[in-house]
Amino acid sequence: MEIVIADKSHTVYAEIICETIADSARVRGTGIAKRTPEYIIQRIINGNAVIALEDGKFAGFCYIEAWGHGKFVANSGLIVHPDFRNRGLAKEIKHKIFNHSITKYPKAKVFSITTGLPVMKMNSDLGYKPVTFSELTDDQTFWKGCQTCKNYDVLQRTEQKMCLCTGMLYDPDKQPPKDQKPVKSKVFNRLKSIKEHLFLKK
Repeated sequence: MEIVIADKSHTVYAEIICETIADSARVRGTGIAKRTPEYIIQRIINGNAVIALEDGKFAGFCYIEAWGHGKFVANSGLIVHPDFRNRGLAKEIKHKIFNHSITKYPKAKVFSITTGLPVMKMNSDLGYKPVTFSELTDDQTFWKGCQTCKNYDVLQRTEQKMCLCTGMLYDPDKQPPKDQKPVKSKVFNRLKSIKEHLFLKK
């Protein structure tokens, strides 16, 4: 298995990347900001993506998006192909893209919005903290990306203050002591249940 910074030679995988992301969201029943192959190709060409391959077969992917003139970056679209799941690959890709992010954008705050409990746990282990949406980028180009999510109406109803996703932020200037324990997974699970009860009840 190789996990590398993607380059032009990897643009041939853009279509399967988009299909795998969409299929995963459909199976999990969660919302997601849909991306086109052209969008993924642009991230790859800009050197803002990580890809995992095994003997030339697509195994996993994640990309960086910069917002607010580079003050914020997001690690988005983390996906592992079903053939390679339950091997710890998502965590390896996440670490690779996170280290690439803080190297390429050393002064930027790294953020994530997600409904995925495993992603929240990985973020927490890397030093992300749960925050309100008001602490994330106010770049409306980012938030417009949520329009393709099935839960977009929740974001509109709350005037962009909250949604089913949890906002998490890594601030390079506010890192806690190394011996501080990360947030427990059951806390994220409880938070997700509360949001679903509040926003999805009929």
